Amino acid sequence: MHKPCAVIPVYNHETAITTVVEAVLRSGLPCILVDDASAPSCATVLNHLALREQVFLIRLAANQGKGGAVMTGLREASRLGFTHALQVDADGQHDLLDIDIFIEQSRAHPEAVICGYPQYDASVPKGRLYARYLTHVMVWINTLSLQIRDSMCGFRVYPLPPTLALIDSAKIGKRMDFDSDILVRLAWRNQPMRWLPTRVHYPLDGVSHFRLFHDNVLISSMHTRLFFGMLLRAPLILWQRWRT
Repeated sequence: MHKPCAVIPVYNHETAITTVVEAVLRSGLPCILVDDASAPSCATVLNHLALREQVFLIRLAANQGKGGAVMTGLREASRLGFTHALQVDADGQHDLLDIDIFIEQSRAHPEAVICGYPQYDASVPKGRLYARYLTHVMVWINTLSLQIRDSMCGFRVYPLPPTLALIDSAKIGKRMDFDSDILVRLAWRNQPMRWLPTRVHYPLDGVSHFRLFHDNVLISSMHTRLFFGMLLRAPLILWQRWRT
């Protein structure tokens, strides 16, 4: 069975979120919004969206960060009976015309995580772009593989059973470290992944919650933890690579 939905973490993106939700609904996907303790102005917009058919709203009492909100949404998706969830950012940076392509790939390969690797336009901040290359190298080291083409693009379809099994058994970053952290750990478990190009621009509403210093420190700490985790798993990882 393949029953997909979309999960959108929202933190003060009241300008862009209506456009994002409308695009998701046009694609035929039910939509789970996770309000990550947004300000009242955004909460009001989300209340109106939740009145629409096939829109579900969850509210977090305290801000959990992007990863915490996504994991809450994935658990709710499973509770509602969905088998797969498309993660979408609330700021409008993803090309939502690609939703159908991602869902088709997920339907054809239901065991795989369908991951976007971004095709940027001129709006991408150069500092963010260059920092991604360092993350790519660290991810390749931490997986002993070139399998993960881009670990930071938050436009991907998760098969819920293996994803939730990982979330329930490992401590995964709850903030901007989430996207890379979960893919590396899924790779350690030999989770199949497939990659699709997708256009990305920054952002529709001019709001970014990426904190240059704090989030880079958080991501660096994550890579360090994953590196030592890789060292412990290296014999098994290499054995699995050799067998396949």
